[in-house]
Amino acid sequence: MHILVTADTLGGVWTYTTELVTGLVRRGIKVTLVSFGDIPSAAQTHWLERLPQVDFRPTAFKLEWMQDSEADMEASSQYLTQVIEEIKPDLLHLNQFYYGALPGDIPRVVVAHSDVISWWSTVHQHSPAESAWLRWYRESVGRGLACATAVVAPTHWMLEQVKHNYGQPANSLVVYNGRTPTNFNPHVSKEDLIITVGRLWDSGKNVRLLLREDMPAPVQIVGVDRHPELQSSAFAFEEIRTNVHLEPQQDENQLAQMLSRAAIYAATSRYEPFGLAPLEAALSRCAIVASDIPPFRELWAGAAIFFRSDDATDLRHTLQQVVQDHSLRQHYANLAYAHARKHYSAARMIDEYLELYHALAPAGVVTG
Repeated sequence: MHILVTADTLGGVWTYTTELVTGLVRRGIKVTLVSFGDIPSAAQTHWLERLPQVDFRPTAFKLEWMQDSEADMEASSQYLTQVIEEIKPDLLHLNQFYYGALPGDIPRVVVAHSDVISWWSTVHQHSPAESAWLRWYRESVGRGLACATAVVAPTHWMLEQVKHNYGQPANSLVVYNGRTPTNFNPHVSKEDLIITVGRLWDSGKNVRLLLREDMPAPVQIVGVDRHPELQSSAFAFEEIRTNVHLEPQQDENQLAQMLSRAAIYAATSRYEPFGLAPLEAALSRCAIVASDIPPFRELWAGAAIFFRSDDATDLRHTLQQVVQDHSLRQHYANLAYAHARKHYSAARMIDEYLELYHALAPAGVVTG
């Protein structure tokens, strides 16, 4: 079977793509990978050196959620159409909504990782203001979803957002994201350290919460301080507390080392359709202290300690409890680790995608 996979190099979708493509190739699937957003760095593509059989085609076309992306989306659709005509894949695995409406009758899976309207509505607690661009975006997303053979979301919560904002897909299901447990080290002695990972310019990640009050242990905030469409930082700290340390974006190995040392992961998000970073922390045997939002409840109920969303005082109290009670911390670290291995492995994710591909592929196509 030959699958064309599209990817986004600017966020967590790239990490998801590394697991997906690696797993598919190891199951005997032929993959052509086309990336958008920006040409990936050498650190981002290092994993492809172990998979020389992948036909990788990087591009720098804008992504659909970017302002003034209409021309780039049309051009990238034409480019993808040409690639499809050249390679003749059996199935399309599309990690952007827009390409669900590509011409042709090849089965296509559209994955709803995130979208502008659900992000805005969740973060701001009201719908975004109408504009010409938003109308174009809503129509483009709706058209891509309507033309998909199957729509996949990483949580039931995200699938409900899709249905609410764009209509009921003809065929939809949830496939939880997955990571490879052996990429992380759960056996290192832990330090009294709180860590969080995310895009610092994204108010949905809400890492500012860790600055509103003095936290009971040193805090590391890891991530980028620049919006991909802005030239200057979009995240400025009015006051950096003495026990808070800002760390630049890390490559996978560096981040795994940081997570291995940290005792607690603070998942502060107000908007998080899935959240790969908390999963990576769980596989590193960190205790998870999570914002009480529906996706985190869906994913981590019984395996994390929750605090009231966007409540810095409750976050501080919860973290203080976990920092001071080592047996509680170890208990929840072990719960998170076992829960992550059982429910959110990359192998399980690949199994579920292959089952879907088998159901959608033309008769006679071998799916691995």
